[in-house]
Amino acid sequence: MRKRVKNNVSWVGHLDWELETFHGDDYSIKNGSSQNAYLIEEGKTVLVDTVWTPHRFDFVENLKKEIDLKKIDFIVANHGECDHSGSLETILAEIPGTPVYCTANCVKSLEGQYGKRGWNFKVVKTGDSVEIGNGKKLVFVEMRMLHWPDSMATYMTGDNILFSNDAFGQHYAVEELFNDKADQSLLKHEAMKYFANILNPFAPILTKKLEEVVGFNLPFDIIAPSHGAIWRDNPLQIVELYGKWAKAYQENQVTVAYDTMWEGTAKVAHEIAAEIHRQSPETVVKVFNIAKADKNEVMTEVFKSKAIAVGSPTVSNSILSSVAGWLEFLKQLKFKNKKAGAFGCYGWSGESVKILQAKLSEAGFATVGESIRPQWKATDADLAQIPALAASLLGV
Repeated sequence: MRKRVKNNVSWVGHLDWELETFHGDDYSIKNGSSQNAYLIEEGKTVLVDTVWTPHRFDFVENLKKEIDLKKIDFIVANHGECDHSGSLETILAEIPGTPVYCTANCVKSLEGQYGKRGWNFKVVKTGDSVEIGNGKKLVFVEMRMLHWPDSMATYMTGDNILFSNDAFGQHYAVEELFNDKADQSLLKHEAMKYFANILNPFAPILTKKLEEVVGFNLPFDIIAPSHGAIWRDNPLQIVELYGKWAKAYQENQVTVAYDTMWEGTAKVAHEIAAEIHRQSPETVVKVFNIAKADKNEVMTEVFKSKAIAVGSPTVSNSILSSVAGWLEFLKQLKFKNKKAGAFGCYGWSGESVKILQAKLSEAGFATVGESIRPQWKATDADLAQIPALAASLLGV
C-alpha cells in the first residue's frame, strides 16, 4: 500500500515488524525496521530504490496495484546492497530495458551480485541531474563510503526532498511513516545506534560530505532515508545530530564491559562502577556482561562514553573469546577521543590485563596506566587500587 510522502511522491516500501537481525546476525533489531522505496509521479514516473530480496514478489505485486509498471520511466538505485536492490531483478524482468541511474561503483556492485544481465545502466556522478517534468529534476550526490563505495543520495527539486539512502536512517518501524509520529526517545536511540554501529567508522568522510551537502544551500523540506522514519518535522535536526556525532562524540558517561568465569572479574567490574559513581555522582555509569548483553546496544553506550573499562580473566594465556570478539568489533568502529582501562582476575599466568591494554590501544583508545589484576579473587589491597583507576578514567 502506498503512503503519501509529499505531493506526487509516495512511499512504496516494506515495513518489517518481525525483523530481529540485520547484516546477517551482526546488527540487532529491537523495534522492527523498514526498507523504504519511493515512487515519484511527475511528468516522468520514477522508482527510487526497491526492497530486500525476501520481499521482492510482494513488492512488485503491490506496485502493480498502484501503477502500470510500463509507466516507470526509470529507476534510481542509490546503493547496491541487497536490502535496497533486492527487487531489481524481479521488476526488470517485468520491464526490461528500463534505465537504472546509479554510480559507476554501483554498476560493479549490482553486476557482482546479480550477474551481467545487460541492464540499461545510466552512470551518474555528483552534480548530474535529470529532468522529471513539471519544472522539477533529480540531482545526484555521490556518498562514497556512507557506507559503501557505491552509495549516493538523490535530491528532488521543487518538493525539496533528499532521498538520503543509508544516511540519516534507523532500523525502526514506524507505521505512521514520519518522524513527528514516532516515539521520540526510540527514534533518537535507534538513530544513534545506527550511526554508532554502522556509520561511525566513516565519520571523517561523513563530516566532509555534510559540509558539501550543506554548502549546496538547498532547501530541505523532507529527508527520506532508506530505513526507518522519514524526517519532515525539522528535517535538518538529524543532519545537525550527525554533525555532532561525527566529531568524536562523547557524553559524561563511563561504560564498564566485562566477561567472567567464576565471578571474580565480575566483582571488580561492579566495584569499578561504584567507585566511579562515588567520585563523580553526575557521571552516568553503565555496566554490561559482554557475553550476555546485546553488542550493538553496548557499543551505542560506548559511543556515548568518554571512557570505558574492559575486563576479562586470563584463560589459556589469553582472554575470553567473548571479549576478544567484542574488542575486534570495537576496533572496527574507530571511536575517537576516549580513554580506556583494563582489569581481570587470574589464577596462574595472568596475561589478560596486558592483552586488553594492547587491544584497547589498537582500537584507538588512550589506555590509562592503572589496572586491576587480582590473583584468584580481589583482596582489600586489590580493591584499594580501584579509586586510582576510576580517577584516571574520569580525568580527575
